[in-house]
Amino acid sequence: MKKLITAIALTAIAISAMAQGKDLKVAIDPTYEPFTFKTAGGKPTGFDVDIANAVCEHIKRKCVFVEQVWDSMIPGLQAKKYDVIISSMSITEDRLKVVDFTDKYYNTPSKIVVKNGIAFTNEASLKGKKIGVLKGSTQEKYANGELKKVGVVVTPYEAQDQVYLDIKAGRLDGTVADMLEVQGGFLSKPEGKDYGFVGPELFIPKYFGTGAGFAVRKGDAALKTELNGAIKAIRTSGTYKKINDKYFKIDVYGK
Repeated sequence: MKKLITAIALTAIAISAMAQGKDLKVAIDPTYEPFTFKTAGGKPTGFDVDIANAVCEHIKRKCVFVEQVWDSMIPGLQAKKYDVIISSMSITEDRLKVVDFTDKYYNTPSKIVVKNGIAFTNEASLKGKKIGVLKGSTQEKYANGELKKVGVVVTPYEAQDQVYLDIKAGRLDGTVADMLEVQGGFLSKPEGKDYGFVGPELFIPKYFGTGAGFAVRKGDAALKTELNGAIKAIRTSGTYKKINDKYFKIDVYGK
């Protein structure tokens, strides 16, 4: 029995050592500035990318980033194209049915953005307006659940930056997006100067979940535990705060 226990312990140590040296394939959608985007040279960067690299450094693995269209993220994970999604994916009840999540690593609200001068009192006041949203996102779920029923024309897009291109071209009146993403990716740029936020901050759990987490395949408890430990460690060490402050003026860990 003692030999069996020893053998099991040695096997566990060997598996752990192998895992530490193994690349971690991380899915990202690089169209979501400042969370995930590309440098002029085509290199992935942003808050999510820096968090992923910090986590990989802690668990002694190398992050290998795999670009994926947003609404194909979960199918790609299930098909084992990568090991984890670290790309601002909110933890929602629907997603928990098909993937597992780590603890949250940030939680920021979404908000409606429309052209200045559009009168807004409530969702119904946007009747007839054209709103673009990221396909498969929590913002699309909210828009279909709350805006579409009052006559807003909701159009899904494969990438958030495509939404901004159509707003600029005059084909859309606005969007629903994460407040920090739309601030960094659109409103702070010249093409966003005539647009602004309307309405309340959107934290509605049935649409937006309980914050963003790392998504792993159902039942991958070992990786989930390892990543949870890494999230806690980089927050304790101050690494998380350094990354947070590099991109944002507020603490995005949130409620």
